[in-house]
Amino acid sequence: MSGSRTQKSKAAFKAALRRIPGGVNSPVRAFGAVGGVPRFIKRGKGCRIWDVDGNEYIDYIGSWGPLILGHADPSILKSIRSALALGTSFGAPTEAETELAELICRALPSVEKVRMVSSGTEATMSAIRLARGVTGRDRVLKFEGCYHGHSDGLLVGAGSGVATLGIPGSPGVPSAMTKLTVQAGYNDLRGVEKAFAKWPDQIACIIVEPIAGNMGCVPPVVGFLEGLRELCDQNGALLIFDEVMTGFRVAKGGAQRLYKITPDLTCLGKVVGGGLPAAAYGGSNDLMQQVAPAGDVYQAGTLSGNPLAVAAGLATLRALEKPGFYSQLSARSEALTQGLSEIAEKLGLPFTTVSIGGMFGFSFHPGPIQSFSDAQQNHEPRFRRFFAKMLEGGIYLAPSPYEAGFISQSHRAKDIAQTLEVAEGAMKSAARIR
Repeated sequence: MSGSRTQKSKAAFKAALRRIPGGVNSPVRAFGAVGGVPRFIKRGKGCRIWDVDGNEYIDYIGSWGPLILGHADPSILKSIRSALALGTSFGAPTEAETELAELICRALPSVEKVRMVSSGTEATMSAIRLARGVTGRDRVLKFEGCYHGHSDGLLVGAGSGVATLGIPGSPGVPSAMTKLTVQAGYNDLRGVEKAFAKWPDQIACIIVEPIAGNMGCVPPVVGFLEGLRELCDQNGALLIFDEVMTGFRVAKGGAQRLYKITPDLTCLGKVVGGGLPAAAYGGSNDLMQQVAPAGDVYQAGTLSGNPLAVAAGLATLRALEKPGFYSQLSARSEALTQGLSEIAEKLGLPFTTVSIGGMFGFSFHPGPIQSFSDAQQNHEPRFRRFFAKMLEGGIYLAPSPYEAGFISQSHRAKDIAQTLEVAEGAMKSAARIR
C-alpha cells in the first residue's frame, strides 16, 4: 500500500505537538523542509516499515544509518533477548564490552583501545577533549557542512571566508564556546593551510567526516584526506575521523580503511550499536591511556557499554564478517543511484548521485558536489516534489536534501526495481517545476 493515508499520523502528530517540541524528539524527523506531517512508524521488518495508518514503505533511512542488517533482524533480536533476560543495566563492567572492543580494534588498525559511550555527540565531544588534553592546545578545526553532534563547541553556523572562527549556530550557545572553533571549506586544503598559518601552535585537532553525510553524501576529493594527515603531522595537531556515520557502513574498517588513511582518533556510532544507543571513540594505546581512570582526561557515562546495546552491536559486527557482505551492499547502492541517474538523464533533468558502500546521496544539481556551498545549489522545489511523490508511492527517504541515504543487507534487487519504478514518475513530476 502506498503512503497516501495519513489520518492517524496527523492525529498522532497533533497529540505529540502538545507535549514534545515540534512534535518530534530530533529535528531531522520533522517534515518542515518538505511539507506535510511526519509519518508515525508502528513497525519494521527487513527493508520495509509500516506507519500507524497501515502504509508500507521501502525504507532508505534505516534509523539514520544503524540498521545495516535491516529492521528487526533475527540475530539482533535474539542477542537482545538473551541479554535482556540477564538484566538491563549494571553500571559495572561486563565481558561483552571487552568482546565488542576487540571486534572494533580488529577492524580498525588505527584503534588499539576504545571507550564506549552512548551517542555520537558524546564520542566526538570526548575525542576533542582528549585531543586538547594531550596537545595542551585549545582550538579545533572543523569543516562547513560537517555535523559532529550538538555539543556547544561544534554547533557553529557556516563561516564566511576560507577559514573563519565559528559563530554560534543556535541560540543558547555562548559565543565564547565557539570562539575556539575554526572552520574551513570541505575539500579545501588551502583553507586548512591558512588556518594553521593564522593560529600556529594553537590548533589541537582537525575533526572531519571522511565522507560527509550531512550535506548529502559527499566523498573527499583525491588528496584531501592525505593532505589533512600531512598538515596535522607538520603542525603537531591530531586528526580525528568522525566515522559515526561511515564506520562499518562504507567498509568493514570504515572510510579510513577504504582510503588508507590513519587518523589519530576515531569516533564511531550507529552501526556499532545495531540500532540501540551506543557509540565509541578510540585510538592508539598511548592516546587512550590518557583517558580516566588510566589518565587525567575525564569522561564518564552511567549507561556507557549498556548490555543491551552491546549485545546488538556484537550481533551486527559479527554479521558483517560474512564473505561478500560489502560487495553486495555496494552493488545495491550502485544499482539504485545508477538507475536514478539514468531516469534523470532521460528526462534532461540536472541531477547528480553518489554511492559508497551502503551510503548514497543525490541532488537536483548537475554536480559535482564537493562542498557545502555546492550542496546548497540543490533545486529544493524539485526535491520537495520528488520527495512527496516518492512517499506517496511507498518510498521512505530522508525529508531533507542534506541527508545521506542508507541501503541495508535486506534490500533486494526487487526492492531497488520497485523504487526506480516509483522514482520515474516522481522525477517526471519534479521536472515540471522550473
